[in-house]
Amino acid sequence: MFMSSFIISAAAGTPFYLDSRFWVAVPVVLFLMLVAYKGGFRAMGKALDDRADNIKTELEEARRLREEAQTLLASYQRKQKEAEDQAESIVKQARSDAENMAAQARRDLAERLERRAAQAEAKIANAETQAMSEVKAKAADLAMDAAEKILRTKLTATDKSKLIQDGIKQMGSSLG
Repeated sequence: MFMSSFIISAAAGTPFYLDSRFWVAVPVVLFLMLVAYKGGFRAMGKALDDRADNIKTELEEARRLREEAQTLLASYQRKQKEAEDQAESIVKQARSDAENMAAQARRDLAERLERRAAQAEAKIANAETQAMSEVKAKAADLAMDAAEKILRTKLTATDKSKLIQDGIKQMGSSLG
């Protein structure tokens, strides 16, 4: 468009060097040549490339941090699940042990009662009442002692704390 206006003005008989558009174009072209000569375009390109590299580095760092956070989250979730499973197995084992001890206590009671029956038939009625109450108390004490020993030896402090909290919750729900 600019060139065509020179051609039109030249065809009209006006020389191009008298046209004001020519004198505006000359310093603009000279300025762009000076910028190119001094390396201004290269400096602008380098600055843009450096900025792009910085952004790329920051994006890679953010991606790496995100992956690291996801790995840590998965690890903590796995550890939590393992702790819950371990606590559940400890509770099951404690119940099983308590049931086994109660069964053993019942077997021991039966043997003791048979021996006493053979030794003293005359005192069966009185001894039977007294033995039953003693055996029940003893079985409860043994079960409690055994459960306490198991809980003291096999549980960590965090497991004990969790069991206490669960017991409080169960007591609250059974009383409420």
